[in-house]
Amino acid sequence: MGTPMKRLILLGLILLNCSFVFADTLTLKSGHPDSYVVEKGDTLWDISAYFLKNPWRWPNLWGTNPQIANPHLIYPGDRLTLVFIDGEPKLVVKPHIRKSPQGRIMAKDGAIPAIDLALIRPYLVQNRVVDSDWFGTLPMVLGGESESRHHIVGDVIYIQAELTLGDKFGVYKQGRDFVSKDGDDLGVEAILTASGRVIESGSVSKIKLLSNFRETVAGNRVMPIEDDSLMSAYFMPRAAELSSPASVLASEKHLREMGKLDVVYIDKGSEDGVESGHVFSIYRDGLDIVINGDGQPVIPTERSAYETLLSSVSAANAIKMPDIYRGNLMVFKVFDKTSMGLIMVNEKPVRVEDKLVTPDALLIGE
Repeated sequence: MGTPMKRLILLGLILLNCSFVFADTLTLKSGHPDSYVVEKGDTLWDISAYFLKNPWRWPNLWGTNPQIANPHLIYPGDRLTLVFIDGEPKLVVKPHIRKSPQGRIMAKDGAIPAIDLALIRPYLVQNRVVDSDWFGTLPMVLGGESESRHHIVGDVIYIQAELTLGDKFGVYKQGRDFVSKDGDDLGVEAILTASGRVIESGSVSKIKLLSNFRETVAGNRVMPIEDDSLMSAYFMPRAAELSSPASVLASEKHLREMGKLDVVYIDKGSEDGVESGHVFSIYRDGLDIVINGDGQPVIPTERSAYETLLSSVSAANAIKMPDIYRGNLMVFKVFDKTSMGLIMVNEKPVRVEDKLVTPDALLIGE
């Protein structure tokens, strides 16, 4: 092998190695502080946002740090200082002398969490997405002891099934049917209306309602309260890596445009490899620009029928503009074919069908 070829191969290996290092390097935010005192109500994501351009990468900021072996053990009052260990930025707890005998401030809820759990706690026990056919086979609410059509806490309802005495059930109403872009059935939204306990078992069982989020009516279905309603309070964010992009399926609140801290459904689930803690970058597809007969670019909303036809016939007649970055999303609850995520960062409004890709796949150092 000639010397020029060896040099080219060596250069290629160096560039490849550099690209991996660059992609894995933490990028500090311009104007970041040198230290920070933890306050009540902070989250690991919030604190990292003071220092990093990509705050979802907070595990790297705290990781391999002997002074913060477990970042979940950081409490209000702790002073964090930015240092560099082996060339990488890290946050350490700097020891300092207190003039008073007062010790560390220990929050009633313990160490600070990864994210504000109040934002997602209702969804950890409420909404589910299940197979539509299976949902139709669940035991049905027939009515209740009350003559009212609507039942609330304290009411006793009748269930068309023999249920085990003492078991706790959730009462669900059917919500939206979710379908993929290709027309595949992704399941039906099951919305929790109430929870209760079986107080009498028989061919028609009785459940006493112990809590309610919405009024319960005849025709609602019941199923056991799911075990993951008590899932861990700590989410370890990491880049989602899927074979094909996911997309925003729907807004939990039926919003047309969504922003920071809004909850959304996405069209990928455990069958696709999605897990709680997965982080996606959100992008809007770039426009296809058509060059008309006069050599001028025409945006889609101004195309003639002929120009639209040209763009559909051949890719050579349309030039795709770059995708537009919207923000970041973290998954916190996963179903078979769908998941629920929280928008953690948004630079522009997020809409249904926006594309979800591996963070930094399109834009390194967002």
